[in-house]
Order: sequence, then structure tokens, then C-alpha cells
Amino acid sequence: MENRMRQPQEKENEELVIDIKRVTKVTKGGRQFRFAATVVVGNRKGQVGLGTGKANEVPDAIKKAIAKANKNLIQVPIIEGRTIPHEAYGVSGAARVLVKPAKAGNGIIAGGPVRAVLELAGISDVISKSLGSNTKINVARATINALTAQKTIEKVAELRGKSVEEILG
Repeated sequence: MENRMRQPQEKENEELVIDIKRVTKVTKGGRQFRFAATVVVGNRKGQVGLGTGKANEVPDAIKKAIAKANKNLIQVPIIEGRTIPHEAYGVSGAARVLVKPAKAGNGIIAGGPVRAVLELAGISDVISKSLGSNTKINVARATINALTAQKTIEKVAELRGKSVEEILG
């Protein structure tokens, strides 16, 4: 039997660490420190995912978070290769995120975790507003929820049992 070397797979997804926190568990014997990491992965072509991981060391926590994010990938509809189909709200905990399509050349008008999620999803023209809580993980989850709520005109036509021309008028 021939021993073949595995070809290294090219990474199709980019990773971006949003947040690293040191969490403490107080026990009878003292404090136990661990690290919690929040990571976004995406291929800049409509796929994006969010994951969290906890471990005793930062690199291990990041690896766990990347693995979970790759399991939680969602497909985002992108119109004209640059923006989202329509305005949408996403909610997670007390964090609310509004995402709106923008004109060509506007860029990503967003901050922090929202910008990270939208960039790795491959959306280049969008306006967003983060409302309520500004906890990084909840804002990122709310953004993912807003992107999950996006529907293309073809999907809406299919749901209503009509043709695209009938909906467009």
C-alpha cells in the first residue's frame, strides 16, 4: 500500500477574532481563569458564521471558536454583488441591529462586530445602526439574525406562489 501525503487544503474561509475575554470561576481553592473567544468566519461570497469557544489558553479558545463558526455558516443573499436585498432588524438579548442596503460606493457604514460580520459576508455597500446593548457577542448575533432574515425577490415570489414579474408590477 502506498503512503500518500495529504495535500494541504487551501482555506476558503477567513477568520476574524471579535472578542477575547478572561473569565473567572471562584472555587474553594481560589480563582480559576479561562479565556472565552468570539470569532467570525466568512468567504466574502455570501457565507458567514459566528462561533464562541472557551479554554485555559487563548489559542485553544480561538481554535474552538473557529471550529464552531465553521459549523454555523449561513448563506446571505447578495444583490448586484455588493449589497443586501432589503432593510432588516436583528435582535439578540438586548442588542438590536438595523441593516439597510446602500447605494454603490457607499461602503460599509458600521462599527465593531457589525462591520466584521458584514465584511466577511462579502457585503460592500450597507448602512447599519446598532441599538440597545453594545455587548460584542450579542451585537454580532443580532447582525447574523438580520442577515438570516434577508429574502431575495425570487424567494418572496416562490412563497407567495407568484412570478417575479407579478411582484415587481
